[in-house]
Amino acid sequence: VKSGLYDIMLGSRIRTRKEVLAGGMPLYKYLSNRTLTLIENIALGQNLSEFHTGLRVFSRKVLETIPFELNSDNFVFDSQFLIQAVALNFRIGEFPVPVRYFKEASSINFKRSVAYGLGTLYTVAKYLLNKTNIIKFNSFLPKNQTTHSDAG
Repeated sequence: VKSGLYDIMLGSRIRTRKEVLAGGMPLYKYLSNRTLTLIENIALGQNLSEFHTGLRVFSRKVLETIPFELNSDNFVFDSQFLIQAVALNFRIGEFPVPVRYFKEASSINFKRSVAYGLGTLYTVAKYLLNKTNIIKFNSFLPKNQTTHSDAG
């Protein structure tokens, strides 16, 4: 990010299945992560190993451009933010980080994980509707072009 090569850098925990599971990530979270990431890569035209890491670095321009105030105040905020970044043509890179998963490392339980996954899929659907000009959403416009609502 500092060099200008990328606008966003993600610390990816996903290098090998063996490493992730040995690092303590529960199997259902690993499978969900892989499935959502595959769907997001296809829908968003990306090639990331993981969309769902909390390890992120943003350029100032990203933070000044993306209308994140329109996003949820829950876990799905992270997915919304990255999908907005793709819609606004920001460059996303990755760097490998070790997996250290333990109970205190994640506050999201199964029920909230399901809500997060569904919210992510909903945001992907909104992105596709916006990209194909079927329905336009303010959340995919730069801050200086948005209103206070995410209605078309």
